[in-house]
Amino acid sequence: MSRNPDPLPRPLAPRYLGAAFLTVVLTSLVSGAATDSATGSGTVDQQVTRAGHHAGLLHLACLVGLLNAVGILVLATLLHRVLAVRGRIMAFVGLLCWAGESFFYALNQIATNGLARLASGLRDADGTGGAGASPDLSLARFLLTDVHRYCGTILMFFYCAGGILFYYLFFTSRFLPRWISGYGLVAASIGLVGACVELLGHPLGLIPYLAIGPFEIIIGVRLLARGIRSTATVPQPTGCAGAG
Repeated sequence: MSRNPDPLPRPLAPRYLGAAFLTVVLTSLVSGAATDSATGSGTVDQQVTRAGHHAGLLHLACLVGLLNAVGILVLATLLHRVLAVRGRIMAFVGLLCWAGESFFYALNQIATNGLARLASGLRDADGTGGAGASPDLSLARFLLTDVHRYCGTILMFFYCAGGILFYYLFFTSRFLPRWISGYGLVAASIGLVGACVELLGHPLGLIPYLAIGPFEIIIGVRLLARGIRSTATVPQPTGCAGAG
């Protein structure tokens, strides 16, 4: 008699996944809020000047951002663990995409840390244009406008590409109510289009990504509280099922 293993994930894996979603949302919000508070608004030079007076916030943003990069890897691994039963290749490609997101998130923190150090040096020089001040200012502008923001667009490209694969697998598996996975598919698809437009040189800000945050909170709470449906559809073995 052949033994058919249960293809559904172990009960605790989806709950760990829910906790990982919520952790990533929290660390992302804290890191982003700290960076925005440190740089503020206005021209690039005004943001660099403000950053020089709030270097501690930028260092905090860097630390929390690195924790978020680790959280993304954990989240991607858990998603692969839960969804590989529905599509090994798609789940693996999704894992690779989110590994790319984690890499560029970590790279973003290098830019944040460099900006903090340069802005502090410019503050100490009192903006008088002394020796080394102009090159430092140019480099700070580059880190803020080109590296930090461009990395943010690239990491969202990888997130949305992997998210489409993961949320499609959720949609077809019925592990979750279809409105949740459908919402994720729509949010990730809009985000991917927005990231592509930005990579072509047309900044859109946060508009294409606004729906992603609420989705991650919803799916995180749902998975943490209730796990996945035990009646979800799973792959059926091919061949003569009725053969003795």
